[in-house]
Amino acid sequence: MKKTLTTLFGLSVACATGMLHAEDIKGDAKAGAGKIAMCIGCHGIPGYQSSFPQVHKVPKIGGQGAKYIESALNAYKKGERKFPSMRAIADSLSEQDIADVAAYYAEHGTQADLPAKPTLEPNAQVAQLLQKGACVSCHGENFAKPIDPSYPKIAGQYADYLFVALKQYKNDQGAYVGRSNAIMGGIAKQFTNAELKALAGYIGALPDDLKVVTESRFR
Repeated sequence: MKKTLTTLFGLSVACATGMLHAEDIKGDAKAGAGKIAMCIGCHGIPGYQSSFPQVHKVPKIGGQGAKYIESALNAYKKGERKFPSMRAIADSLSEQDIADVAAYYAEHGTQADLPAKPTLEPNAQVAQLLQKGACVSCHGENFAKPIDPSYPKIAGQYADYLFVALKQYKNDQGAYVGRSNAIMGGIAKQFTNAELKALAGYIGALPDDLKVVTESRFR
């Protein structure tokens, strides 16, 4: 019993120390501008497409929440998200680098004044799927105001990217493809791929404040 209590105490101290350390790291957007060389080859080219695991546009990350970008990069670093090139990039970044890159992209949205509710009404099928998945309960009003800063804005994100991402949550055991997330995995596995594609198509057509932060050399 004494050994168990000692172990639990040690774990709690380690967790608390880790949380305090994470809170001490503040992202610096200006510093981040000098650390995005590895990002611009894909995320800095309008309409750029990845061919793995299928052809799809890489996501718009300008204007995305900083905490979400940090969360995503750390998930690649830990192997919770499987994508070889993103894993390699995330592995090369320190915690401060991740915070700085996230701060940089978070400052570069379209600054659109979005309506509180979607202006595009879903058809009957999609409305039923949205209710079943309870998507708005996490991603917030208009799917652009997530209830937690570590959740992404998804309104207006490229539909083909959303579809690929949703399918990856159904595959949490793949060596090179897949995403491990208990919440999203449980939701995505309720749907067929055709249903996920319908959801992605609707959400991707909504107004958004995300954008591709283009580099001058790619304009």
